[in-house]
Amino acid sequence: MNWTEVCIHTTREAVESISYVLHEAGLSGLIIEDPLDLIKARDSQFGEIYELNPNDYPEEGVRIKAYLPVNSYLKDSIAEIREEINKLTDYHDMGKNEITLSEVHEEDWATAWKKYYKPLQVTDNITIKPIWETYEPKRDSEIIIEMDPGMAFGTGTHPTTVLSIQALEKYAEPSNVVIDVGSGSGVLSIAAAKLGAEKVYAYDLDEVAVKSSKSNIAMNELTDKISVKQNNLLRNVDLQAEVIVSNILAEIIVKFVDDAWKNLKNKGFFITSGIIETKKETVLEQLKHQGFEIIEVNELEEWISIVAMKP
Repeated sequence: MNWTEVCIHTTREAVESISYVLHEAGLSGLIIEDPLDLIKARDSQFGEIYELNPNDYPEEGVRIKAYLPVNSYLKDSIAEIREEINKLTDYHDMGKNEITLSEVHEEDWATAWKKYYKPLQVTDNITIKPIWETYEPKRDSEIIIEMDPGMAFGTGTHPTTVLSIQALEKYAEPSNVVIDVGSGSGVLSIAAAKLGAEKVYAYDLDEVAVKSSKSNIAMNELTDKISVKQNNLLRNVDLQAEVIVSNILAEIIVKFVDDAWKNLKNKGFFITSGIIETKKETVLEQLKHQGFEIIEVNELEEWISIVAMKP
């Protein structure tokens, strides 16, 4: 399958709003090329393990890249994205606000990205291993997650994913039912299952993400534990879980706080990540308004995760 890369050259200020537009258009996998990443201090024990190439970053502003399948709907999808992004000029300094398109072959994309990813220790007990790398566990009890992100991304290297897995390790218990909202490549669902969850229900609106999740789940031999479906957040979902986890934009999280409440058992945990500092209070207020008790607020490389409990 061929893909069209949509590249938006904009400002750092507009990144989250544009990401929201792209997510609403069904593009859940994004690349953000921000020159600040080249100079950012990595003072955490856990994080990305690869060298960044300055030639991949703009001299000024930020580039956001997303991918659309080449099909009969492509022209209309791109026109809608352009229209929605241009509306943002009323609210943000958009900088160049240039949108460029280029064709990408899936096999070329996969090959190009493999060079960046190595086995990554995301907690003391959990390591994510890309399928093309060899890795010897440091101890018998170490949990190894095999991943091939495909076009859905989600290798587990992003701070929001690390925060989510750390929270799952702390709050998910064996025999739990876990719901993963916005499952992407399935890394959080796999982590929950390998931590002992009895059943995991994974949902994503993007059909490419659903396909990627199913592939990674099968590769980790967890198809009996994890159910994957294409769905809009928790719409029409009726379950009772001990844990719900969602690594997604803050604007999306606040949309389904009430559905998360309905699908959680009493004393159940709602783990949210993908939140920037300026959106933290918005998410906290919505959670508290629904009746959730805030258990933890954690930060890693300027990203926020919140753990809330249904009393």
